Formats: sequence, structure tokens, C-alpha cells
Amino acid sequence: MTQHRTDWTLIAMNLAQLATISPALAELVDAVLVAWPGHEGFLHRRFRGETPERIVALDPVAVAIRAMCGASLASFADGYRRMCGMINDEELHFRRTGGYRLRRFAEVEALIYADPEEMRPYLDGILLSQVLWRNHADAIVLYHTVFLAGSRPGCRHLEIGPGHGLLLALAAADPACGVISGWDVSPTSLARSAQALDCLGLTKPVALVAVDIGNPDARPDAGFDNIVLSEVLEHLERPDLALETIHDLLAPGGRVFLNVPVNSPAPDHIYLFETPEAVVEMTAASGLDVTRVDLLPATGVTLDRARRIKATISTVIIATRPG
Repeated sequence: MTQHRTDWTLIAMNLAQLATISPALAELVDAVLVAWPGHEGFLHRRFRGETPERIVALDPVAVAIRAMCGASLASFADGYRRMCGMINDEELHFRRTGGYRLRRFAEVEALIYADPEEMRPYLDGILLSQVLWRNHADAIVLYHTVFLAGSRPGCRHLEIGPGHGLLLALAAADPACGVISGWDVSPTSLARSAQALDCLGLTKPVALVAVDIGNPDARPDAGFDNIVLSEVLEHLERPDLALETIHDLLAPGGRVFLNVPVNSPAPDHIYLFETPEAVVEMTAASGLDVTRVDLLPATGVTLDRARRIKATISTVIIATRPG
């Protein structure tokens, strides 16, 4: 049997380096390795080549996630393992058929969003992926250090689809964000967002409201300075209409942060964006001015290779409403 001692030594050294820069991140990695030892090779690829500067930028996110997990870190790690299994099943379907398994929002709502027993571990897994998947980590660092850092003082901030609540919590911790709202169709997501704010000891008022962005009669407010949709458009049957709604919900000069994965099969993804350009074009067609685009390939692949093999590319867009 061939032994790959060098590979395992590199992993051990890498994890040791993580612990010196971000103890919270190292603790999350350790918990996942306990729950899922077979994931060690992926984590090696994930952190290979990371710089101390990038880990420092990611550390506040890791600290927040660790606090959100609390005494249930082992359960979150198991949820991550289960979520990755679900993603792998959808990846196999995508490779066989070239499309996503589900096409209707009602199907996803019945199978996942309305079922707390399915939704909770799925959200747990997605939360940990924010630091354990390279494209997710790069996206949230952009959100934290670029988008939120550009907020004007006292801004009105809305996140649509806050899910696990991490991005909403980072906004609530930002002094520039004044009035903060979170809209979601899932009661489980709204409860988890409230829990995240409590776990982090954030006392700034946040309005958590059950809203279907696809229903024009159910939107309680408008005139927002910031709107965030992170991994939401691919969950919708008509993301083009949602972008038009975002345009209307923004105040003139307001900004939107979009994170849209292309070629990214998941149990609740129904709209297939095949190229980053398709996302950019749809955003511009809604009347928004695209000011920044970052293309973030999945762990272990370059951007060129991700395009060739149709691997996931997180397309992060910052756009503004003219006026």
C-alpha cells in the first residue's frame, strides 16, 4: 500500500499555522475532522496556498461562526457533513443531465424550507461552508471588507434570504448600518437569524419579516441604501423579476450585493446560471449599474478550469441604482 506521508505532514503543518492566526477557524476545522475524517484531503486543498493576510481577513467571520455554534459545534459539524452529501448527490445528477433536479419553488419549499428537520442541518452546513469552501470564504470577505465598509453612516440595510443569519449579524455589528431588516420565506431561517443575533450579543434592532420577494403585494418597505442577496437568485423561478424588484426597493444611489453561484447544483437550486456573464447581463438588464464583479471558483480549481468543466463559480456583483 502506498503511503502519502508528505501530504499528511503538509496538512498538519497547515492546520498548526491556522491555529496561530485564527484559533476560531482552526477549531471549526478540527470539529469537522472529528465528525468526518475523510474530509481531510478536501481541507488540505482548501487551505493550501492561503496567506496569513487572507486568514486574518477571514478571522472575524470565523469568530462569529464559532459563537453561533456555541455548545453545539459537533452538531453543526455533522450538519456540514450531511449537507455536503446532499450537494454531492445533486452534483451527480447535474453531471448526468446538465440541469438541476428541481425546477419549481413550490417543490423546494415543500421538501426543504417548510421542513425544519431538513432545513436545520442544511443551514448548519451552509454556515460552516462560509469559511471551509474557498469561494464562499472569498465572497463573505468581500461582503465584510468591501461592501459593508462602503456603507454610508446610518444607512438602511436589507438582506433578502438571510438563512443562517451570518451576513445579517455582520451588518448588525457594523456601526454604519442604522435600520436593519431581514426578509425570508422560511420560518426556520428567520428563527435562525434571530438566534444568530442573540448568540453574538447584538442588541441593535433588526426587523425579521416573513416576505416572499416574488409577491409584489407582500413587500412592507422600500428606500433601502443597502440590499443583500447572497445565494438567493438561483433559488427563484424568475430571478429577472426579483432583480427588477431590488431596483425598485433601493433608494436612488443605493447599492446591492449579489452573490450568485453558476453551475452550482444543490437541493434547493432551481434556476441554472451557466456563466457569470449571464448573471451580470441579467443584473444590468434590471436597470442597475454594475460597478464591481468578482469571479470566485470553487475549492481546488482555477477560474479557467472551472469554466471548462462547468464547476461552480461564485459571481459576486456590487451594483447601484442610478439617481
